Amino acid sequence: MSAPPRRSLFRPCIDLHGGQVKQIVGGTLSEDTAALRTNFVSSESPAYFATLYKEHGLLGGHLIKLGAGNEQAAEDALKAWPGGLQIGGGINDQNAHQWISLGASKVIVTSYLFPGTRFSLERLQGISSLVGKERLVVDVSCRRRGDKWLIAMNKWQDITDMEVCQETLDMLSEYCSEFLIHAADVEGLCEGIDEALVAKLGEWVRIPTTYAGGAKDLSDVDLVERLSGGRVDLTYGSSLDIFGGKLVRFQDLVQRNQTTATRDP
Repeated sequence: MSAPPRRSLFRPCIDLHGGQVKQIVGGTLSEDTAALRTNFVSSESPAYFATLYKEHGLLGGHLIKLGAGNEQAAEDALKAWPGGLQIGGGINDQNAHQWISLGASKVIVTSYLFPGTRFSLERLQGISSLVGKERLVVDVSCRRRGDKWLIAMNKWQDITDMEVCQETLDMLSEYCSEFLIHAADVEGLCEGIDEALVAKLGEWVRIPTTYAGGAKDLSDVDLVERLSGGRVDLTYGSSLDIFGGKLVRFQDLVQRNQTTATRDP
């Protein structure tokens, strides 16, 4: 008897900038505040969104600190749902355990692995040993350069020497339990997902993977499922009504998850 087909799920997010929940056009996120394009700034606290996700049993969500000034906001969100959210943004070998002790289910790491934009296997092995493979998510967020996708760090502004490909993901998956992949070039634009990237991820990934970037319609989660063979889950941001969007209803995504055979997040 063959195994049932894999199903893609909606995964929630909380993006923190300056201590507030915001939706930002990913390609504009830099030290130059004048260049920043913000789609939405919530009047609700980060803890409000954590509680909302908890009430609906939305596992596998990520809480991302975009720059400085987000520590207390992140702690408040984790306190609202201990063990319910992954955390990323400035994670390294010095603070990873602290965030887990504060309630993060997993820590998400990117920039720490690329000192001087060069990949360090030693750093990956070290932080994996420190927190345990099962507690580590590697963020392989990327930008397209020609026919390739290269991992981007430091608010997606710096391009590293590592290509997102089968060989890379196989190697990284030896030390982590999950991938988070923002397609930074389409992040926050609500103009559609990077279909080519999602299709490739469906071929390449062997561990749970969440894609973010460009989702604009309820049907996009079905599109991701078709393109990836159900191996990739999807995050919605600026298009979602709880983040000021007018294209996708949060409740519709919750309902779809509830009627979809779930996998471990």
